[in-house]
Amino acid sequence: MDCGGEEQARQNGHAGDGGDPAEWKKVAELRAVVEAQDPAAKEEDDFMLRRFLRARDHNISKASAMFLKYLSWKRGAKPRCSITEAEVRGELVQDKLYIQGFDNTGRPMIYLFGNRHFAAKRDLEEFKRYVIYILDNTCTKLPAGQEKFASVVDLKGWGYANCDIRAKLAALEIMQNYYPERLGRVFLIHVPYVFMAAWKMVYPFIDDNTKKKFVFVADKDLDGTLRDAIDLSQLPEQYGGKLRLEGYKSSSTTL
Repeated sequence: MDCGGEEQARQNGHAGDGGDPAEWKKVAELRAVVEAQDPAAKEEDDFMLRRFLRARDHNISKASAMFLKYLSWKRGAKPRCSITEAEVRGELVQDKLYIQGFDNTGRPMIYLFGNRHFAAKRDLEEFKRYVIYILDNTCTKLPAGQEKFASVVDLKGWGYANCDIRAKLAALEIMQNYYPERLGRVFLIHVPYVFMAAWKMVYPFIDDNTKKKFVFVADKDLDGTLRDAIDLSQLPEQYGGKLRLEGYKSSSTTL
């Protein structure tokens, strides 16, 4: 599995998870194809296979190619099945990202502060490991029956020093190709005009399904948008909520 959070759903079988028999039949067909080509596919559950199937519009040929590529990538990117804290400490200490709280649909929330990332100070290989580390840790917080997470990307104070096209493309590649159907929605807030130039460079590399999940929020709509999506108890204090974000420096167990 790419990450946890689905044990209860597995115990209950496929029934009641929102899928349909025809889709699960296609999942079984996909499993037969990928297991015949890579025995490691047997270690992955049906829910993961379904996400890859959905990411390729239920085309078994395309989904199998995508999934086999994932298995090959996983052996190189996560040879010990996970990324350790020590491998990404240089990124963690920057306190630019927090995995805390849930939205109103039960999706774990990621809060990212773009002005704390500096292209000149990052190592690209460590950054890639960091993306994997964050995605895996986010998925461990998924409640039963939930497969997606949501995010708020705060770009207040973002400037040229924070612009890092290579890192953005690397993160997109990992999320789209190896963690498909995990992203639910991203709210981009406090977006400065200068950011749009970088966005135009990255946008062509975002697949059509993922593009629909990015929501640019105008400052005048910020309070209403966030409060409609996230309960005050789960919304950070800086946005008028009651949740205190706790970074790596203040807690070794909370990002």
